[in-house]
Amino acid sequence: MTFQELGLCAPLLENVRRSGYTEPTPIQRETVPLVLAGRDVLGCAQTGTGKTAAFALPILQRLKESGSVNDSRVIRALILSPTRELAQQTYDNFILYGKKFGLTACVLFGGVSQVNQVEALHRGADIVIACPGRLLDLMGQGLIRTDYLEIFVLDEADRMLDMGFIHDVRRIVKAIPEKRQTLLFSATMPAEVEKLALDLLKDPETVKVDPVTSTVDAIDQCLYYVDKPNKRHLLAHLIKSEDVENALVFSRTKHGVDRIVRELKRSGIDAVGIHGDKSQGARQNALNRFKSGESKVMVATDIAARGLDIAGLSHVINYDLPNEPESYIHRIGRTGRAGRSGRAISFCCIDETKQLGQIEKLIGKHLREEKSEWPMENFTPTPPKTPAPRPAKLNSRGEAMPERKSRFERRNENTARNGKGESRGRQLPQTAPAKKSEKQTREKGSLPEKRNVPEKRTVPEKRREGTAAPVIRTAKRPEFRPQKPRKKPGLQLPDAKPWEEEPAAERPVFGSGTSLRNDTAERAPAPEIKPIGQGTSLHSTTAIDWDAYL
Repeated sequence: MTFQELGLCAPLLENVRRSGYTEPTPIQRETVPLVLAGRDVLGCAQTGTGKTAAFALPILQRLKESGSVNDSRVIRALILSPTRELAQQTYDNFILYGKKFGLTACVLFGGVSQVNQVEALHRGADIVIACPGRLLDLMGQGLIRTDYLEIFVLDEADRMLDMGFIHDVRRIVKAIPEKRQTLLFSATMPAEVEKLALDLLKDPETVKVDPVTSTVDAIDQCLYYVDKPNKRHLLAHLIKSEDVENALVFSRTKHGVDRIVRELKRSGIDAVGIHGDKSQGARQNALNRFKSGESKVMVATDIAARGLDIAGLSHVINYDLPNEPESYIHRIGRTGRAGRSGRAISFCCIDETKQLGQIEKLIGKHLREEKSEWPMENFTPTPPKTPAPRPAKLNSRGEAMPERKSRFERRNENTARNGKGESRGRQLPQTAPAKKSEKQTREKGSLPEKRNVPEKRTVPEKRREGTAAPVIRTAKRPEFRPQKPRKKPGLQLPDAKPWEEEPAAERPVFGSGTSLRNDTAERAPAPEIKPIGQGTSLHSTTAIDWDAYL
């Protein structure tokens, strides 16, 4: 069967021929006619069997046949991808298959600025390939319109729904039209995820070409039992000794990726690494270097295990076995793609025997064991790490503060201390015992004999006789005594006579032989001062007695 028999148009057939494909894969033969007919499809197949082309080719033809929309800012097809690398790869495939087709596409993912992505949306994009996070962000800003959406695709659906994207997917589904075509594709589809995926489809056609848990027969799988400290020596030895064109090494943790890259560089092997903590630019740069052959080894976490198509990848090495057995299928599926052969090598230490058993149970066979110069010598599993105790808080003097008890501990202590008490530690009011009369108390001898003490009269006599109404005593209101107004504090002048009442003879007249210091003293005559130039000089001027003058 050829692509022409699937009902594809001539421009698509020409682009497929230029891409190097001659015959469709089983998933493509079953899926393309259903998508062209407008049916919802749930497709499951082995990794590396061409699932991207199975939905990209019919989507391009359907959008071309349905015509264009007047508003260029609306999207007509939306493809969701779980990772940035897979989204970028899907976008490249749409560009490759849609050459000279008149349709535009753009890719949206986080980790980079949204400026270029928003400009691509404003220019017009019929097809959008996006990650859920960035898509929801742009939809919240009102930059994406989904009114005319015709086709909705979930790529790697099990990963999308099972690894925490379920809530994002449901929010996106609520924002798109109900009348649409929905396609789901993945390599693995557990029963619970398949049930959840069917809720999003309407009368779907399920396509399962190969067993979901099977691996490609063209991949040679082997196993090395090695202690954890010797894994780095075995990895460098295999890369140097075997005929390794390029190798993709998988680590379980991000710190492990950086450590493996450093150790390989010390051994003289050029290696790059990608993981979630790296920026999108650094990840894309490392991937481009590996694809171009500039770097021989790329170390990655499971982020690179989904959907990446690396042409001619010869080896996949599992430095750490994955915690999920399904991830093993996706890891080794990066090699042996499109009918090529490949080799998958796995390292196993004593702490990973449980994961190995789960993987062999899933694929239904035992991995072939190989010998090395570093055999496993440690058969005692590493005990689980106990969490370190939290450091005590210190006060201003550097002393350890007492640990604060929780609300439930304080409640239990209060309840135990108070006996019968409420849950919050408050004591219930106890009923007072019945008071015995004086007669009963004296008969028992607990009180002394009553002495003849005159009783204190607290009630008026008339009230006791019952001849008048009870007298109500009220407190006497104190009399109001107005206080004398206080004099405002101010300057109190002495009782002195004004100047006008003094005799005129006694008033001091300035300039009449008196001074300010002593009114009765006569003023001394002013000294004679010779003007300058009349036989005197500044240096020989006679000194002036200013005290005598004053």
